[in-house]
Amino acid sequence: MGKFKFGVNLWGAESREDWVAKCLRVEALGYDVISVPDHLGPGRNAPFPALTMAAAVTRRPRVGTLVSNVPFYNFALFAREVATTVKMTGDRLDLGLGSGHMKSEFDGAGLPWIPAKERIEYLAESLDHLREHFTEEGVTPPPLLLAGNSDGVLSLAARKADITGFSGLRQAPGKPPGTFQLDDAERMDERVAFFRSHANGRDPELNLLVQRVVVTDDRRAAAESWRAEDPDGLDVDKLLETPQLLFGTVDEIVRQLQERRERYGFSYVTVFQPMLETFAPIVKELSGQ
Repeated sequence: MGKFKFGVNLWGAESREDWVAKCLRVEALGYDVISVPDHLGPGRNAPFPALTMAAAVTRRPRVGTLVSNVPFYNFALFAREVATTVKMTGDRLDLGLGSGHMKSEFDGAGLPWIPAKERIEYLAESLDHLREHFTEEGVTPPPLLLAGNSDGVLSLAARKADITGFSGLRQAPGKPPGTFQLDDAERMDERVAFFRSHANGRDPELNLLVQRVVVTDDRRAAAESWRAEDPDGLDVDKLLETPQLLFGTVDEIVRQLQERRERYGFSYVTVFQPMLETFAPIVKELSGQ
């Protein structure tokens, strides 16, 4: 079982100065990885330029995509972007890849929304193109993170990934594409078990993407607040146990992460940008353990 590693997923910045300040703050708080998502919309950074800047102004954290939406890209152009970023970051890049899950973003980019099976096949095919390009360019392949929740992505990750990211989200039945619900603790057990059944003895690092952190003396109130925002989702008791939500005092959250590492194998934990400061005391407590 690996030692804890912590990352923060930075969504965007208003200016160069703002981005530099955020990256330096991440480093000062002891996080290990600065990651950037691959989404469209106001204020969203293009991942690879932002990561190159992050690596230039920091010394210690690794940088990575969490995750690149591979079906957005032409294979050859994407491989060039990745290889250049590996060089420009001094081999500090962790390459996170996914198959895409937001139909609205494909619509916004003017790209066809193809079935999930075909998007996953495209993701798998991209790995061969990337490997060939790295060889041609004499670039050391970066650690590969594959993230998702479906059988297709998790079985691919089990065979190919150095790091496997568990989102713990699934398409809500009967809702428009891109409407998600949380998996509960038992479903996460099943997803991890499925992954391990396809790993053939491989033991990639497991990443958990945390949806919310609330430091509080009243865990139930925090869960009730989430429930009020998602009345069709999990009930309060299940929300308190689902691994993607961290509610409680600093000590309680520390214990939750230790228990979830033991239960699922999650040693690499990523939080979103708004939780950067809130989660920092937990990073301090668990760093190096």
